[in-house]
Amino acid sequence: MRPLLQRLLPALCSAAARGLLARRAVPMALRPAEGAARAGGDARSAAGAAPEHDGLENIQEKKILKENKEKTQQSEEPCAADSVDSLMAEMPFVDIDIEDECAMHATSELSVKKKRKRTTGREMEEGIERKKKKNKQYQPNYFISLPITNPKITGSIQALQDAIIQKDQRLSKAMVRSGSLHVTMLVMHLSSEEEISIAVGALSDSKVFLDDLLKGKRLDLSFQGIDHFRNQVGFVNLAENDHTTLLKEIAETMTKIFQEKGIMAGEERAFNPHLTFMKLSKSTELRKQVKKIDSSLYEDFKNHYFGDEILHRFDLCSMLKKKQPNGYYYCESSIVFVKYIYRVTFITGTCSTHRVEKGGLE
Repeated sequence: MRPLLQRLLPALCSAAARGLLARRAVPMALRPAEGAARAGGDARSAAGAAPEHDGLENIQEKKILKENKEKTQQSEEPCAADSVDSLMAEMPFVDIDIEDECAMHATSELSVKKKRKRTTGREMEEGIERKKKKNKQYQPNYFISLPITNPKITGSIQALQDAIIQKDQRLSKAMVRSGSLHVTMLVMHLSSEEEISIAVGALSDSKVFLDDLLKGKRLDLSFQGIDHFRNQVGFVNLAENDHTTLLKEIAETMTKIFQEKGIMAGEERAFNPHLTFMKLSKSTELRKQVKKIDSSLYEDFKNHYFGDEILHRFDLCSMLKKKQPNGYYYCESSIVFVKYIYRVTFITGTCSTHRVEKGGLE
């Protein structure tokens, strides 16, 4: 009996192992045969069958081998679909391919988005460049100036500038020279000599309309108090009165006349007459050092009265051409309002008016 058990033990172990695997894969409907075979063996044992001779042992061995073969075949039969799904769901790598695909898809989408972003960025840059080029083409290079010639005003502004420089030496580069002091009436872009000629004609034509607005009265502009634009530009205010209101009407009338001549003149924002005495944009190096002008530097002049300027002339000036020796801008043409008797001198690139007192003002 011992030799028989020794021969059967490996087969029985192998069958038991396959049985455990088969329980996961074989449907429940196929398992009764295994139970029946086990029940038969138990019945024979209960019957107390006597040990047989070697022939019987061979027969029994063959029978057991046959049963094991049948069990093996049953375990190799295809599993039901629900059992396969159940097993696949328990496997730890079941979602790996899907995750990789999703990751690849997401990466692909990200790449497309980045590509679109780069493309959009290039388009934005190109758009900005085109806008800059367009803006440069229409960037103002000429303006109508109301020059400030009253020595009281220019002297008071010089005192203000000196006081600021004493507190901050760097701002000396931001100061406007006394010869350049003016009130800007309107700005424009003139791209050719032909357009300059048209602008000269427009300025000349405006004289009739402005005389009609003034009606022979003197326009007296009073400068008092200091303000700033975004702490980048310091300027003296014009006191609000009927004369300032009339000056705004003059600026509006001139703008319409230039526009009717085909000159792109004026600005989108409302006309705000002021007298600039300091601006950071005069020096690129200074702007790197000073981001904002401290208003405390001119606190002592905050409400200071600088004087009055009587309107006597408008000039068409270039922003880019070389200035005159006294610091005033290159002048293409001028119109003069006679309240004094003037001796007007026109030299190429200059506009100078010498006031000769005779009879005073009305």
